[in-house]
Amino acid sequence: MPGNSLKLIVGLGNPGPQHDSNRHNAGVIFLHHLCKSYGGSLRGESKFFGEYGSINIAGQDIKMLFPTTFMNNSGKAVAAICNFFKIEPKNMLVAYDEIDFEVGVTRFKEDGGHGGHNGIRDIISAIGGKRDFYRLRIGVGHPGRKSMVANYVLNNPSRSEADLIMADVEDAIRVMPHAAVGEWEEAMRLLHTE
Repeated sequence: MPGNSLKLIVGLGNPGPQHDSNRHNAGVIFLHHLCKSYGGSLRGESKFFGEYGSINIAGQDIKMLFPTTFMNNSGKAVAAICNFFKIEPKNMLVAYDEIDFEVGVTRFKEDGGHGGHNGIRDIISAIGGKRDFYRLRIGVGHPGRKSMVANYVLNNPSRSEADLIMADVEDAIRVMPHAAVGEWEEAMRLLHTE
């Protein structure tokens, strides 16, 4: 039985060329490549506090957003676009970097807490505590100690790690037609066995 179709995909990261390839920008790297794959483009949109565009996947018109408010204030942008287009959290996918996964492990998840991720924490808070949105958690690995995490995610991965992250991004893009129409079990099955 199909789940919820997609109306919005959010890619989390920090704005500015110095952050483009950071581990923390894995979500927006996914968004940019997805956008390119479907012939879309993102442009600055002040009312959504970010870069905005739309694409069509499997017959679904889907809005795309990169909040340029910096990671820890991502919720402001997400709340603005959800309110404007009347998008429910259950029709949204948020892509972000996941330090609890090794590089090369990327998973969809439905619902749940923020797991210590400040961008997700801010989104949950900004949309009234709702947590029933889908997530694409892109593994970037863990530096080993909690005190090292902030510096680690704001640095670029090694070349071999970057290649693995890019391969994960491409795998996720390949299954997006299933996710777009709400075939989440199939999307998860395909991505999680890649």
